[in-house]
Parts: sequence; C-alpha cells; structure tokens
Amino acid sequence: MPGTPKQRHVPQRTCTGCGEMKPKKELVRVVKSPDGEISMDLTGKKSGRGAYVCRNIECLRAARKARRFERAFSCQISEELYDALEAQLGGNDG
Repeated sequence: MPGTPKQRHVPQRTCTGCGEMKPKKELVRVVKSPDGEISMDLTGKKSGRGAYVCRNIECLRAARKARRFERAFSCQISEELYDALEAQLGGNDG
C-alpha cells in the first residue's frame, strides 16, 4: 500500500536464562573478549563471543545455575565473576 511505512526487521536473540526469544535491545549481552575476559556489554558493541540474558536478575541466576555461559563460551566462569555480573545487572534492573 502506498503511504504505509515499511516495517523494519527487529533482531531477535534468545535469553540464556529463560530461553525466550526477545528483541535484541531488551537483552543484555555478556561477552567473552578475544583475550578471554568475560564482561557485561551494555552497549552491544564490544568484540568477541556474545551470549544474551534478560535484564532480569532471575534469568541471570537461572543461567548461572545451569552453567549456560560456560557452554556458550567453552570455559570455566568463577563464582566471583557471576557475583559481579549479578551486581551489575542488579544496578541496571528494568
């Protein structure tokens, strides 16, 4: 139809915690950089392997319990790193 704006494609990603597909902008990216450092990527621009989680602390805890980030990044993740990710997400809830 003329005059109807074309709908843009919205990238979808799966939350590692709840397993739901959601728009990429609603999720937080956790990234493993090429040098092996794992951190939360709030901008979505850092280079490296990414895994996504909802901005919900419960989803992060579910991913932690099931060791889903270890599978996504093929490495061990320390409890201290999980605690730091929870603290970052807790301060950015909503």
